Amino acid sequence: MRKHILFLLQPGFCDEKGGPFFCPDCATVEGFLRYAPEIEDRIEVRRIDFPRPRKEIVELAGEANQGCPVLVLGDVDELPPEAAGSGQTGKAFIAGSTGICEFLGRTFGVVRPHP
Repeated sequence: MRKHILFLLQPGFCDEKGGPFFCPDCATVEGFLRYAPEIEDRIEVRRIDFPRPRKEIVELAGEANQGCPVLVLGDVDELPPEAAGSGQTGKAFIAGSTGICEFLGRTFGVVRPHP
């Protein structure tokens, strides 16, 4: 079974607006991982640098889907409602902190975001 791959931005990056910064959506997912640390044993987590193009994400989810956080789905029986598909790679992914945390919480039977 191929594992899900979660991409998060490394904090402390700088851009044209200054910095150092962190990604608020990635921080939300990092917080979720603190609440449910067993998740990191069941998926692959890759903390990547800020600059684009983000080659690792592009290879899996396509150039248009390289925002973070993003969870590229491994083997699933059926696509969850949070998922989208990459027309470029054919792989399914979930973008955004709420969808990622909801899917992982539901899939692994741990805490989920309050609706």
